Amino acid sequence: MGKRNRKFTPAEKAEKKRRQREYMTIFINGKQKRIKRPPTVEGIPVDEFIRRSADPIWLHQNRMYEELYQLELAEEDSQPKPARDFRKAARHADELPF
Repeated sequence: MGKRNRKFTPAEKAEKKRRQREYMTIFINGKQKRIKRPPTVEGIPVDEFIRRSADPIWLHQNRMYEELYQLELAEEDSQPKPARDFRKAARHADELPF
């Protein structure tokens, strides 16, 4: 019969829980490595949180021009474009774009 495992003390349980919150285990070249978890805000990555909640002025002040550009593109796509009737605009049938 094998050796019985001992129970962890409350301090050991707390330390294990802290390590699991702070670090994550990944595999590199077939070996387990423990690395620090990426920072999060309210459970989501920091970059995603900024993308969701930042306004254009804050993005500009903090020189996050790429996110500002993507925000402007998203706003342009969400706005409805006016419908244009090419048949009324064209005077002749050979001027139609299709």
